[in-house]
Amino acid sequence: MLVTTTNTIEGRPVRDYLGVVTGEAVIGANVFRDLFAGIRDVIGGRTGSYEQVFQRGQQEAIAELAQRAEQLGANAVVGIEVDTGTISVDDRGTLLLITAVGTAVKLKG
Repeated sequence: MLVTTTNTIEGRPVRDYLGVVTGEAVIGANVFRDLFAGIRDVIGGRTGSYEQVFQRGQQEAIAELAQRAEQLGANAVVGIEVDTGTISVDDRGTLLLITAVGTAVKLKG
């Protein structure tokens, strides 16, 4: 499955547009809270453990998006965008939501 942020793929014209697909990853309140409590690896203004959680979430969201596209008979997803947000869960903390959205397509060839 080819996944890309671009709307076209050079040399591979789109045969069919199969629809919008999404993938989501929700990272639990404990993981998110633990990150803030245990941030000790800040180097040059960047937090490695925090970035790892975001990267894992993005990978999970894109993998789910690709799986849903495959179920539609697609061989590619174009125009992928990834967005993040938080969801407040009462007094129990915060959930991190990572969403990937793209268009499932069937490429020629």
